[in-house]
Amino acid sequence: MARITIEDCLENLPNRFALVHLAIERVKQLRKGAQPLVKCKNREIVQALREIAQDKVKFENLEELAREAEEQRIFQALQTDTNQAEG
Repeated sequence: MARITIEDCLENLPNRFALVHLAIERVKQLRKGAQPLVKCKNREIVQALREIAQDKVKFENLEELAREAEEQRIFQALQTDTNQAEG
């Protein structure tokens, strides 16, 4: 996959400060278990930048993505508890 650049991301955001803020929030979501929106085998920061560059992550849908990540985390925790109770 081609390299991601800051300029790719800035096509969708007004400035670098907004990019940093959005990328940090998305990295936190990914580390909490959010499902990636684009396929790549990179670290969370690169994953977040790729998602921003492809306009899949923006300030308008950031809260929705956080809610989905939290639901996914709870579901996985319940799955683990159920499997341990059965075993």
